[in-house]
Amino acid sequence: MQRDALEFNAPQRAEIGLAAIAGESAGPSITSADRLPPPKQLDAVRGAACLGPNPPFGYQPAPPARPPLPMASSSPDSATPADSTTPTPTTGRRWQAGALTYTTGGLALLFVWLLWGDFGYYLKDRSVRPTLQLLLKQFQLSDMYVGLLLVSLPQAFAIGLAPVISYHSDRFRSRWGRRIPFLFVPTPIAFGAMIGLAFSPAIGRVLHQALSGWDVQVNTCVVISFAFFWTIFELCAIICNSAFFGLINDVVPHVIISRFFAMFRICSLAAGVFFNLYLFGQAETHSVAIFLGIGALYLVSFSLMCFKVKEGPYPPPPPKLPGPAGGPVAAVRSYFRDCFHHAHYRWIFLAFTFAWMASTPFDAFYIYYAQSVQMDMATLGKYAAAQLFVSLLQAYPVGWLADRFHPLRMMILVMGLYVVVSLLAFFLVRDAASYGFFFVAFGSLTGFFLTGTLSVGPMLFPKMKFATFDSARIACYSVGIMIAGPACGSLLDFSGKQYRFVYLWACVFGLLALGATLMVYRGFVRHGGMKHYVAPE
Repeated sequence: MQRDALEFNAPQRAEIGLAAIAGESAGPSITSADRLPPPKQLDAVRGAACLGPNPPFGYQPAPPARPPLPMASSSPDSATPADSTTPTPTTGRRWQAGALTYTTGGLALLFVWLLWGDFGYYLKDRSVRPTLQLLLKQFQLSDMYVGLLLVSLPQAFAIGLAPVISYHSDRFRSRWGRRIPFLFVPTPIAFGAMIGLAFSPAIGRVLHQALSGWDVQVNTCVVISFAFFWTIFELCAIICNSAFFGLINDVVPHVIISRFFAMFRICSLAAGVFFNLYLFGQAETHSVAIFLGIGALYLVSFSLMCFKVKEGPYPPPPPKLPGPAGGPVAAVRSYFRDCFHHAHYRWIFLAFTFAWMASTPFDAFYIYYAQSVQMDMATLGKYAAAQLFVSLLQAYPVGWLADRFHPLRMMILVMGLYVVVSLLAFFLVRDAASYGFFFVAFGSLTGFFLTGTLSVGPMLFPKMKFATFDSARIACYSVGIMIAGPACGSLLDFSGKQYRFVYLWACVFGLLALGATLMVYRGFVRHGGMKHYVAPE
């Protein structure tokens, strides 16, 4: 979504339990009263607010430990970190996130490291794709194949890989935690892939010489090199993204997680503003320096975050059932039965699928659209920076509005605006100036959508199975994105590169998303509405 994406599937809001993904049934909810003594007698948890080898500034140890209280249920899936279902600030300016306890100073330091890693992560993410788009066009790759490579291929990987990573990270245990290993290991590999992308033209020419006896063009060899390193890069990105939001859900107190995600969005948007304002105009001529410089910054910032942020203790994972009952076939059956048996959830998945299908083609082709109206890349970079700056300014207010009026209502509002603005753009964009205006307006609505709907899933999905349902949501809209990229690219090829049709595409699928969202709201009211909603199971 115009590179405002990747914040997708972010668990947030209070009272989000850790989910079971492979289909084992979750036990009854465990409240803090069932699991913990009164606040002044909370157990001391080793490393609760420790963000490095030494406790951070502001951290105060909890009172002496007392014998653990019995579990409220013997079900393995109910064994979540203490107080994970009802996290609230404790007395004495302490903050709880499951078994973790922070003072205000410790919490501030946690935010610093998470947001520092977030900035490097999204600067990497927001720079690679647009730079690669320009390079692929230099080597004469058609719009359909650009859509396949940059849009469909990553979503195909996400469909198969994201649920698997989520499942294993939920159940993984190590001295470094259950999320950090899934974040740290892919980081240097992603940096290596960025080095490969930087030198792909040279690698392609060497490959062409090696295949001199074959009837293969040099451009084809260069594109093959780009595709190979892009595939590695995207696989690492999917692994990190699946675990990153799980880490945030585990270590950030849920009573302030919406405000954290507002700051999270601000850092992400700031990375986009920096790239578009200072680097995008140089992407065609200085791509090697951009790939290497941003890759090195990402390697340092994200690795440092992995070393400094420490997870708390977790209960043992649920035991694997013996025989076929614990096999992959049974897990897949249980997964689909849990996620798709109720129409309410099917409408949620469909609404997000149509919404992503509406905006994805613009993300894939907005650079070519700018070139078609004679807009130079430096000017486009300034418009992109302006759009991201608008999204940055609106991030915190939109998050507050979502908390105040419910994110589902925000989704209805933004999809209605999406339909109107995209239809106007289809008829009114004729030159660089009009394209720039609607580029900012359309992208700002995309930012509104991403910020305002981050908590739709946490608010509507069953708390104890949140990761299960959210991975299904991701899989569904990934299928839609995988279809939308090459389908819209084929439409543009057929129309003779009339790129204004991306707006008509956005209008049609935005209207479908609006209709599906209204059906979701109907189910939301039927199941209790604003004050009494209970997720159906």
